Amino acid sequence: MKVLLIEDDRALAEALGEALGEAGLLVEVAGTGGEGDYLLRTERYDAVVLDLGLPDGDGTRWLAQWREDAIDLPVLVLTARERWSDKAAGFSAGADDYVTKPFETAEVLFRLHALVRRSHGHAHPVLSSGALAYDTHTGSVTLAGRPVSLTAQESRLLAYLMHATPRVVSRSELAEHVYDRDHEPDSNVIDVQVSRLRRKLGGERIETRRGQGYRLVAPEGEAT
Repeated sequence: MKVLLIEDDRALAEALGEALGEAGLLVEVAGTGGEGDYLLRTERYDAVVLDLGLPDGDGTRWLAQWREDAIDLPVLVLTARERWSDKAAGFSAGADDYVTKPFETAEVLFRLHALVRRSHGHAHPVLSSGALAYDTHTGSVTLAGRPVSLTAQESRLLAYLMHATPRVVSRSELAEHVYDRDHEPDSNVIDVQVSRLRRKLGGERIETRRGQGYRLVAPEGEAT
């Protein structure tokens, strides 16, 4: 999952970004609404964490503009404002969820995972494809009930494919959502990592669509 954190408190942004990164998320930070606006319009993310008290305009103003421009990815508002009127303004501008400061990092993580799952049409926290299961809360992967050990990058790659299933995901989409924008890989790197996943999960589980990309499938007849 690739998240844009728009927060002008540098210490808070670094601490939260590091904590979310340790949980397996890719986090890119913007210190102003304008910087966040530019990144949203030039890069692809799975969710946004948005502070309201930004130095170049209230976060609700930026959010309302994104919704007006059909930028519809999930937005979690993170702010010190606790009044109901502030929460109402955030939701009215287009927020999907709202967390007040001080907060528990685990709560932010759980809420982000829930927002992204639902944006892909998944209600349950455990995503499955046949006997393969991915727990979005813990990041653990099991195959027929047995744990599968994955690297952080393999886990992000598999998580995105599972969120997207049964849709075919192009290499460029994987590069945009699974890798840092400063270290986006060429297609060969993605092919290599998909091959490693196949060795761990079974070669028939990730289908290659020539000229289109990859799709996660459950082997025919496999019990869940």
